[in-house]
Amino acid sequence: MKWLIASDIHGSAYYCEKLIERYKEEKANRLLLLGDILYHGPRNDLPRDYAPKKVISMLNEMKDDIICVRGNCDGEVDQMVLVFPILADYAVIDIGENVIFATHGHHYNESCLPPIKQGDILLNGHTHIPKCVSHESYIYMNPGSVSIPKENSPHSYMTVKNGVFLWKDIDGVEYNRYSKNA
Repeated sequence: MKWLIASDIHGSAYYCEKLIERYKEEKANRLLLLGDILYHGPRNDLPRDYAPKKVISMLNEMKDDIICVRGNCDGEVDQMVLVFPILADYAVIDIGENVIFATHGHHYNESCLPPIKQGDILLNGHTHIPKCVSHESYIYMNPGSVSIPKENSPHSYMTVKNGVFLWKDIDGVEYNRYSKNA
């Protein structure tokens, strides 16, 4: 199974459309969204083509493909317009001997670990900065932000298939990789 993983769309119709194009071109089986879907938040500038209603329409058409966790900018009012669940604080994805603990990052992160075991992956967005760090007992990953990247990082997403994680810019160009089996 191939997953496309993205975070922090923040209501950008432009970057949501680009993300959906990448999803189709990647021929992914599932889209994992790590929160902050519609609202840009008070700390962020408006992203390009801020149009939450268009984002709602685009994502609702893909409802059966999406697994989503709640971001700090997501709320019950967002769930009222999105037809797939968005209010779970985390999702646990079985990858064989370990799990991916997927969350937005405002509660669980490198400074506040969830219940994970040796070799598990903590995956979150929130910081808008792509990252991959092997800690002594776990691996931390962040796909960055689709619409509002920070610290000169690219507009980006990740894919994972057969234990190989790829970070790609919004045009699909790979710029980092991690192999769980290496």
